[in-house]
Amino acid sequence: MTAQELYEKYNNFDKEFGLQLTVKAPGVITYELRVEDQHLSSPRVGHGATVAAMMDAILGTTALSKVYEKGNLVSTVEFKVNYFKPIFKDDHLIATGEIEFEGKSLIVTTAKIIKQDSGELVSKGMGTFNIYPMSKRGLFL
Repeated sequence: MTAQELYEKYNNFDKEFGLQLTVKAPGVITYELRVEDQHLSSPRVGHGATVAAMMDAILGTTALSKVYEKGNLVSTVEFKVNYFKPIFKDDHLIATGEIEFEGKSLIVTTAKIIKQDSGELVSKGMGTFNIYPMSKRGLFL
């Protein structure tokens, strides 16, 4: 099972939230999201939690896609998000992440979210994740 197949099988949040994952290679992924009514805090304006949730997803899944091939999973230690532009209904958001550091027990990722149509930078973030063996979760894939 690939990292993408694993995540799609077990991660119901992505499906319910409307996130579309593409794993291109270990540590190289994208998420896409069309801002819909469920993502709004007021008429036409997206809620900050929408960006935060997308940021958490891109940061964590970037880390997961890198360590998965070694039989590991990750859990969030912390993440930070900077907001630069608001999001609006029908915006098409693209998130990309990259690995900044990979150690024995921690991995650090950075990411950005842009508006597809305008290329405007919506948000940047950074996350630290604990690396642990799949066997701790009872997953042997």
